[in-house]
Amino acid sequence: MLNNLKKIKQKKIRVGRGIGSGKGKTSGRGVKGQKSRSGVAIKSFEGGQMPLYRRLPKRGFNTIGKKKIGFLNLSNIQSFIQSKKINAKDKIDLALLKKLNIIKKKYKKFKVLGSGDINEKLNIEVNYLSNTAKNKLEKLGSNIKIISK
Repeated sequence: MLNNLKKIKQKKIRVGRGIGSGKGKTSGRGVKGQKSRSGVAIKSFEGGQMPLYRRLPKRGFNTIGKKKIGFLNLSNIQSFIQSKKINAKDKIDLALLKKLNIIKKKYKKFKVLGSGDINEKLNIEVNYLSNTAKNKLEKLGSNIKIISK
């Protein structure tokens, strides 16, 4: 039975403790050469051939804690309204901005920043909103909905 098995004690081999121990003299490292010396690590060494990690092209990295948030200033929104790309009476949200290619499709959330002025009353749905943008929009009596996902 598995629960009745006895633990077998294995004798630890003490390396470099005389010829009679079986691992004496060169201590199983052979004679001469780089690997016989102490303090030498040949990690990813391929005998002079260009190592694999150097043969492959360098690629970028992804920041671990980065949130995919698209930013838009009030001045940008005003310029889009003036150029008639956005209708001021429509609900401005992430889906609309992605559809109009104002914000890239990779962004999952949307934040409005308070730089610049806005003259129109807006119906806006955002994930985040800066305090200055909030104050400017509330002065005009805009309908603001903050969604959290």
